[in-house]
Amino acid sequence: MRAELGEGMAEGEVEVNGGIVVYEFVGPDDGEVVVITPGGRFSKDFGGVHELAYALAAGGKRVLLWDRPNCGRSDVQIYGRSESHMRAETLGLMVKKLGIEQVIAAGGSGGARDSIIFTMMWPELVRKLAVWTIVGGTYSSMVLAQVYVMNELRTVRSRGIEGVIEMAGQAGSWADLVASNPRNRDRLLAIGSEEFERVMNRWLDAFIPKPNEAIPGVADWEFEQVKVPTLIVRGGEKDFDHPKRTSMEVHSLIKGSRLIEPPWPEDAWESGAEAWAAGTGDLFGFWKLGAPALLAFIDEP
Repeated sequence: MRAELGEGMAEGEVEVNGGIVVYEFVGPDDGEVVVITPGGRFSKDFGGVHELAYALAAGGKRVLLWDRPNCGRSDVQIYGRSESHMRAETLGLMVKKLGIEQVIAAGGSGGARDSIIFTMMWPELVRKLAVWTIVGGTYSSMVLAQVYVMNELRTVRSRGIEGVIEMAGQAGSWADLVASNPRNRDRLLAIGSEEFERVMNRWLDAFIPKPNEAIPGVADWEFEQVKVPTLIVRGGEKDFDHPKRTSMEVHSLIKGSRLIEPPWPEDAWESGAEAWAAGTGDLFGFWKLGAPALLAFIDEP
């Protein structure tokens, strides 16, 4: 369900690389800008995202929320080294178009990966980086290969791009994207079956587990490019989707980074997933519990 726009909230659109990106500001006009990037192919309006934004806004921050390409009401985009690299490029160009000099990059799950790559690609735009529930490891990466790419490849090979347009069954599906933004049907048809399959094969490679690659699609040596103060929240003890080990590996790869204990229950991800599946809560509902730690980190000199 979309959050209602209230005081201090403003929604807009910006064109990036020929596609429309829907964004929203929450909080005081004079606050430092914090970009929150969620995970999955979930919209900025997905449960738990606005709640974190409100908590940061209450601490004086100007929060930028955005529907990444292939999420929510933004236009679909199919190009780039990986989907996360495409989104990181989009975010940098959007920040520049909005006239923002620097941001705090913050994200969880797939949004953590997007935020890390964004910091690598656009170091001049990032003052600090904060990430949590980071995807990594064999199980997690292979699950995402299935969630993001394998079904798409099977469908485009058997039913063409028209079949992709009709794909439903999970939040953030291509059918959802077309329903939320009718332009996306024509955009997918224009991309066509051959190009869609070509890019999906390239994106699949990011999720094939490889030595010296702590997070999908990013070589360990690339972390040398992250030189800003970085806060990393340790993964949950039994969170197989965002392993504890991966958060520690990323901490070891980013010089000077700080690894903290989770500011939410150890099983927050598992509990959130159960509540979301049962319709009794939000997958990202626990994120707001991290607001005090994020605010303290952002406000440090």
